[in-house]
This record gives sequence, C-alpha cells and structure tokens, in this order.
Amino acid sequence: MLPGPVPGTSGAVPGAPDGPRGFAVVDVEATGRSPWRHRVVEVAVVLLDERLRPEGEFATLLDPLGPVGPTHVHRIRQCDVEGAPRFREIAPRLLELLAGRVLVGHHVSCDHAFLDREFARIGVPLPPVPLLCTMRLARAHLPQARGQGLAACVEAAGLGWYPAHTALGDARVTAELLRHCVGAPSCPPDDWAGPLREAARVPWPRLGRARSRPSGTAVPLLRREAPYGPRLPDSQAPEVVLTRAGAMGSTA
Repeated sequence: MLPGPVPGTSGAVPGAPDGPRGFAVVDVEATGRSPWRHRVVEVAVVLLDERLRPEGEFATLLDPLGPVGPTHVHRIRQCDVEGAPRFREIAPRLLELLAGRVLVGHHVSCDHAFLDREFARIGVPLPPVPLLCTMRLARAHLPQARGQGLAACVEAAGLGWYPAHTALGDARVTAELLRHCVGAPSCPPDDWAGPLREAARVPWPRLGRARSRPSGTAVPLLRREAPYGPRLPDSQAPEVVLTRAGAMGSTA
C-alpha cells in the first residue's frame, strides 16, 4: 500500500544547494504529446531525501490558456482549470523544489521536456540536471512486468491501486516504484551517489514572485487526489476529488 501525503516541503535556498538534497519525482499531465505545441495542465513533485525518505510534495492543476486536451486520458475538464494558476505563477516554487535534486520520472525525458519548454516560454532556461528514469530501472529490475508503462510496472511490483493519470497519483507511485527497484537484489547499492553529488553542484536560476493576479490575491492551488489502497476492480475504484489545496501566497 502506498503512503499518504507528506505535509510540508523542503525549504532550501534556490540556486545554492548545500550538499546532496535527494530526488524530485515529477509528473505532468499535458494538453497533448508535443512539448513544443502543447502545454502542461497539471504538475506534481514528490520530494525524497538521499535515502529515498519522503520530505514533501507539491501538486496543482494549471490553466493552459486554451483547451485542456485529451480529457478521456487525463480526465481534466475545462471547468476544472477555471481559476487555476498559470505556469508563471508557480514557476518560482517549482525552481525551489527542483534545485539541487536528481529529477526522477517514469519516462522522465518526457516530463523534463514539458517542464523545460514551460520554463523557456517565460524566459528561464533550466540547467542540465541528472535524470533518473524508473522505466529504465523497471526494465532492469522488474523483468516480470508485462510492459514498460507505469501501470504495468506498478502491478508487477505489487504496489496496489493508484489514481492513474493524475499528476500527484503518478508521482507518488513513481516514488514507490523507485524505492522498490532500488531495493531489488539486482540493483547495485551505490548507483546514486554520483548523480546526487552532480545534482547538488548544479547552479539554479532564481525567479521573482509572479504579478499576474491584478487583485493581488493569493494564487490558489487546485489538487486532484484519491486515497490509495489494495487493487480493486475499476467499478470500485475511489473517486478522484478536486480540492483547493492552499495557496501560493500573495502575488503583490
């Protein structure tokens, strides 16, 4: 069974990591398949320390400034993103969360490409960072998996039900999949020391707080989540709920 959410997030200073900070497990849902033509409509980050212990998480829907794309895949409706933050409004916080960490994802190059393009659109180049792909890890350490997709790997690892195609659900279960693969007897115990040191040395840009809300009100975070549990038939799967999960703080 997967863990529940962990309150709080790391408070390290962006741009100046002071030693190994661990891993940032990321997942994005997008309006289409092309980072150049489509936009991120949901993003989640799950923070793990260098020993893969949970440190915090961040997740929100985003206003893509256009159609939300394949609702039949990510189940995000146009009305769900009304009032959601734009990418520029959460970009400073994302930089803080990712700085100094190894970026982890299932097919991580895809998530990285979408984040890279979103930051490029607001004039912020992402630095080169070490990437760790759980798809590749599973290929090596979960040979019994029936496929390379996240659902197949999660099933092979026996991790139970999770709300697939929600950014937070995918990021949380990817963190669990990472722990599972790293704990496999076939996985060398010291594979991560080098990437962690490399990530800690990467200088990260800083970004000032957004001013896109004329009223100066706090930027709301809209989170989709569902409880985790043992694998159930689709008809019994818990409902994914959209909640207002705090705010980014004043944008004034």
